[in-house]
Amino acid sequence: MWVAAVDLPVSPGHPFYTRLNTILDEAGFDRFAEAECAAFYAPVMGRPSLPPGRYFRLLLIGYFEGIDSERGIAWRVADSLALRSFLGLDVDAAAPDHSTISRTRRLIDVETHRAVFTWAQERLVTAGLLKGQTVAIDATTLEANAAMRSIVRRDTGESYQQFLTRLAKASGVKTPTRAALARLDRRRKKRTSNKDWENPSDPDAKITKMKDGRTHLAHKAEHAVDLDTGALLAVTVQGADVGDTTSLIETAIMAAEQIEAASAAVGAPTALAEIVADRGYHSNQTMIDLHALRVRSYIAEPERGRRSWAKAPAAQAPVYGNRRRVRGVRGRRLMRRRGQYVERSFAHVYDTGGMRRTHLRGHENILKRLLVHAGAFNLGLLMRKAFGRGTPRGLQGCQGGPRWLDIALGLFIGGLWSLANRLPRVPPLVPRVMWCSTPIVSAC
Repeated sequence: MWVAAVDLPVSPGHPFYTRLNTILDEAGFDRFAEAECAAFYAPVMGRPSLPPGRYFRLLLIGYFEGIDSERGIAWRVADSLALRSFLGLDVDAAAPDHSTISRTRRLIDVETHRAVFTWAQERLVTAGLLKGQTVAIDATTLEANAAMRSIVRRDTGESYQQFLTRLAKASGVKTPTRAALARLDRRRKKRTSNKDWENPSDPDAKITKMKDGRTHLAHKAEHAVDLDTGALLAVTVQGADVGDTTSLIETAIMAAEQIEAASAAVGAPTALAEIVADRGYHSNQTMIDLHALRVRSYIAEPERGRRSWAKAPAAQAPVYGNRRRVRGVRGRRLMRRRGQYVERSFAHVYDTGGMRRTHLRGHENILKRLLVHAGAFNLGLLMRKAFGRGTPRGLQGCQGGPRWLDIALGLFIGGLWSLANRLPRVPPLVPRVMWCSTPIVSAC
């Protein structure tokens, strides 16, 4: 009645993850990850730990499968033979627990996660998929893992309900009801401010208005994208109340450092030369700073009417130069490309990647996960060039090979269409648009 584990049937594995594992193994990813994480592992024997290569592969699975939480990643791995093969787990081996994944993430610092992100960029430079000269910057909001009803006053520590009750009693209402508190709250202006309120479980989460109109605690994630290839160059996380003009310089500096680090490793130094952004990033100080750094700006200018430069004479020349470049043919082309590439990175990393609502608290923890997601996005570009598909979902609906009956039917219909068009004064026998149920050459 006993069967050896080696005699059990083995899954052939998912073709996408099999090819991705081949790329990672050829580039020595496991050796690189172990060298970077050596300081976080004890040399003595103890509780079995999670190998660095397996830990980062688990986070890659979270991106490619669109799983938002580490608990969900652990459940998915335990249920899939293909993902167990990607992680190098035997059939009889236990899948990593979500608490082990969380503990490993807390122990490994942000710089090590950034090193893995840089490693993925180096592979893009080698493949010619990263230039780094023209960079687009934009930001989006991430819903925080904190509730508005949990916010407290910074000065007194009162909850929102206690604060309203105190205001009602001060106004003469001895026993305020819930309806009376609601009426009092509606009459107040600027009811919630980040200067007065915070969430005790996640102080980094800030009160902001989401794109769908809801007021929620959120974080701000900012991307720097290569407009020549669509690769992600830098990812930063700030408070949702930080203005775009304030965070632009930080993200631009981070992008320049990442470009230098990725290109220097392969002996092809590249420097950031142009920055493209929307009108939310336009200000006099931004134009002055970019002009001082000798970086050409293509930042859309909001309508401000006729301007006076008496108070800011140093900004006049940079603003006029930026306005001239944006209105040119190249400027309009870069603006269209910015909307295409930056929004695509947001859709992949946050919407289909499962990070639009974070299950982590604190900017440091969120940035660790985002750096690995950004590295997975770049690996998707590499997979698209080598494999033809950048995500596992891209293989859905693909045929295993060409069906010769459909090919013959398509050629026959095409021949009839050509013959019908050559005959004089004879109506076409078939429609002019040729249709075939499957492509002649399969994409898979």
